[in-house]
Amino acid sequence: MNVRATDILKAIQKLNPAEKHRLREYLIDALTASSSTGTVLQEISERKNKSGYHCPDCESEHIVRYGTYSTIVDGDEVEKQRYRCKACKKTFTDLTNTALYRTRHLNQWIKFIECMIEGYSLRKSAELVGNITHVTLFYWRHKLLSSLKQIEISNFEGIVEMDETYFLYSEKGQRKIKDRKPRKRGGSAKKRGISNEQVCVLVARDREKMTFSQTLGMGRLTKEQLDKAIGHKLSNENVLCTDSWRAFKTYAAEKGMDIYQFKSDGKVRTKGLYHIQNVNNYHRRLKGWIQRFNGVATKYLNNYLAWFQVLESIQHQRNPITMNDLMIKGNLIQNIETYDTLRLSRFTI
Repeated sequence: MNVRATDILKAIQKLNPAEKHRLREYLIDALTASSSTGTVLQEISERKNKSGYHCPDCESEHIVRYGTYSTIVDGDEVEKQRYRCKACKKTFTDLTNTALYRTRHLNQWIKFIECMIEGYSLRKSAELVGNITHVTLFYWRHKLLSSLKQIEISNFEGIVEMDETYFLYSEKGQRKIKDRKPRKRGGSAKKRGISNEQVCVLVARDREKMTFSQTLGMGRLTKEQLDKAIGHKLSNENVLCTDSWRAFKTYAAEKGMDIYQFKSDGKVRTKGLYHIQNVNNYHRRLKGWIQRFNGVATKYLNNYLAWFQVLESIQHQRNPITMNDLMIKGNLIQNIETYDTLRLSRFTI
């Protein structure tokens, strides 16, 4: 049935003020999302290919154009370029092996990223994005985050605050859990204090807010884990500020680094310029933010750490610049994750 514009206008006039306001907000959101999709896709293409075309499979530079394919951009069907590698004979596009690869609803991604910045649940995001199930959005979320967590940080400068925090090991979403009964909404550990039921997360920050956060294993942090995870980002010109755990002291001694340590009793919180208050405040914000998920599966914990790290870097601001930038950065890194690899993944130490 064809609906004339005059009929739509008459229907709008019959709406009450609250309904008109909701319609206005919906139209603003929808038009903002669609108007920026094409620009973002063009930016991804230009940045990926600024140094020339490379085959995503064999890295060959012998690439030729190989026809086009149709996709929906900004609400219209458009033709996008396809390429072919002369070495391995495989075809690819600008979105091959990215978070957007084989996505049927490109226009909805900007709106979904807006929901991610706001921290909405998957079900609420599905309502706001429209025409996408919350299950699909779960995989969109983790495909994007699996790219963002690969972004390398710069080396640390000057004073580096470093401390570990712990999360209870979780198999949330697993249908058949071995060796224990399922826990509801996170639950609690059987043992008091830090044990092999706890996942160690190291957070390091310098005074320029350069931040590293990553799971290192089960139970207490070891010197070897510390060196493997972050040793290449540190030098003997850095000054470490840590808690009193001996692994930090041993590591600093072996690397010839100055270190200031603070006990957890809080009696001595600062020594001049040296303290661990910034990293401890980061822990507090991280734990508070992650509580909204009612427990996070440990195999996905690094993804959530990367998510929070991005939100901190943009100061949780939701605007066209931060949304577009997040979508672009998340699709410049090679990502071969699929629904199956994400679903069947396991936490490894």
